[in-house]
Amino acid sequence: MGHIFYFGTKYSEPLGARVTLADGSEQPVHMGSYGIGVSRLVGGIIEASHDEDGTVWPDSVAPFGVGLINLKVADQACVAACDDAYGQLVDAGLEPLYDDRDESAGAKFADMDLIGLPWQLIIGPRGLKNGVVELKRRASGEREELSLESALARLTEGRG
Repeated sequence: MGHIFYFGTKYSEPLGARVTLADGSEQPVHMGSYGIGVSRLVGGIIEASHDEDGTVWPDSVAPFGVGLINLKVADQACVAACDDAYGQLVDAGLEPLYDDRDESAGAKFADMDLIGLPWQLIIGPRGLKNGVVELKRRASGEREELSLESALARLTEGRG
C-alpha cells in the first residue's frame, strides 16, 4: 500500500543540498519519499474486508457508523421512528446513512450490504406494530429483533 516517489535533484538543487564525494567533488543530493496513499489505503481495506455481497467496513474506518433503513417511506409511523432514531444516532456521534428512498426492501438491503457499514438498523411497519426493529451486524450477518430503544442503546454504548 505504500509507494515510493523519486524526486531526483528537483528539490536539492534549488536548496543547494549537496554531498561531498570521496574524491572531493560535490553533487546534488538525490531525494525521494515513501508514504501511504489514502486512495491505496481505502482499496487495501476493501480488498482485505469484503464478501460476496460487498464491502465489510471495520468499525474504526467505516464512512458511516450505521445504515438506517426505512422500509416504508409512505408510512408516517416509520418516518417518525426513523427520524427519531436518526437524531439519536447523530447525537451519539454515529453518523448514520439514512436510506429513505422509495425502493423495495430487497434493493435497500442489497445496497446497504454492498456499501458495507458495520451496522444496519431496519425499521418497518410490521416490526413497529410489534414494538421491534431489526438490528443487523454486517460482518457476521447476524440479525436480531429488539425494541428501538434497545437497538439504539446497543449502537450508542460508550458514545455521546
